[in-house]
Amino acid sequence: MITTEQLLDVFAAYNPQIWPMQIVAYLLGLAAMVLAVRKTTLSNRAVPAILAFFWLWVSLIFWLPSALQGYMPGYIFTVIFLVQGVLFLIYTLKPKLVFGFQKDACSLAGLCFILYALVGYPLVGALVGHVYPRMSPFGLTPCPVVTFTFGLLLLTKHRVPKVLLVIPFFYALSGFLWMSIGMWEDIGMVLSGLVGAWLIWVRDARSPSAQTKETTATLSGGGWSLDLPDK
Repeated sequence: MITTEQLLDVFAAYNPQIWPMQIVAYLLGLAAMVLAVRKTTLSNRAVPAILAFFWLWVSLIFWLPSALQGYMPGYIFTVIFLVQGVLFLIYTLKPKLVFGFQKDACSLAGLCFILYALVGYPLVGALVGHVYPRMSPFGLTPCPVVTFTFGLLLLTKHRVPKVLLVIPFFYALSGFLWMSIGMWEDIGMVLSGLVGAWLIWVRDARSPSAQTKETTATLSGGGWSLDLPDK
């Protein structure tokens, strides 16, 4: 583990180096939120694509340089964020995530976690003295990305492939370690992992996937036609 001051020094050097990507990240985050809530023909591809961008950015632009500069756990984090980014890329090319706001606990919690990632992180950080540039920027550092990811996955309408939850869930638990060194804003990430994973698990257990519905055969036009579920 590193100290709070060391981590804040990393952010202080990182933020000026990547400017103005912070603005781009917020624009992408807002676009993903709108596309997830107000479903369009682009939503099922664009939202995973934005998530893929954030995870790959954190892997290659945040963790990899940290590892090369001597922070050895950075190599592990580089790999796991890279894997998660590739997974979202796969679901961009083969869209199986269906987004859309529903009046249920999952969607409401999803919006809360999205807003926390966008707004809550800098506000809580400021309350504990972590202000720009000594702060974790949205979409470009690990913890806000994990929180944002759970928020968007809670806005899905069908089952979420469990492979997409493993890495975000276990990284969310690392928030306990970051909080232990004074990064109290990471309480949002811990809650998003625990509450988000539980809500998704319960919802998916109760509702069958659209892709696993039974195939039905109907008689029409003097012959049999097979109605397959939409993919």
